[in-house]
Amino acid sequence: MSRVSGTQGYGEHAMVLAERYESISFADVHAEVAHLIPPAPARIADIGAGSGRDAAALARMGHQVIAVEPTAELRAEGQRRHDVPGLAWSDDALPGLDGLRARGERYDLIMLTAVWMHLDEDERAAGMASLAALLAPEGQILMTLRHGPVPPGRRMFDVSAAETIALAARHGLSSHHLGTRGDMLDRGDVRWSMLGLRRG
Repeated sequence: MSRVSGTQGYGEHAMVLAERYESISFADVHAEVAHLIPPAPARIADIGAGSGRDAAALARMGHQVIAVEPTAELRAEGQRRHDVPGLAWSDDALPGLDGLRARGERYDLIMLTAVWMHLDEDERAAGMASLAALLAPEGQILMTLRHGPVPPGRRMFDVSAAETIALAARHGLSSHHLGTRGDMLDRGDVRWSMLGLRRG
């Protein structure tokens, strides 16, 4: 199973990070793209699910959700916090998502919240191919892109929306949404792009 070092620094701080993630609601984080989430029941993969905040919220809406989280400690936190019908967990990781692809399922929505910045250029190229292969014919990808300084002990890259859109186009995906916002954890030097991709 493919692994990258983007998870560095997360396992040892899983409980603190989970508290931080859970302090902000799904509705607030995804307010700008809420209208793009398909009606239930949809098949949804939350890649880099962290504490499971988003995956659990989507499952409570009636979706069938698989939460993909490679950091064992965060995955355990998520499973402890969110015992929700319709929510399953998977130990898997970008760029290959080998376990998810082996299931043979396709997803109406793939979410990547604060994930893509952990992949280097080669990993992003391979990762986009994996995501495109997992997407249902009418499916879409909603992702956030982080812009700002890299915290100590973390592996991150500042990836532009333009680069991501161009990479997606190589796999038959086009952008249907692009927005920006500040940081919800009050980090003044961090901002986010919100990107929607779909086939065509």
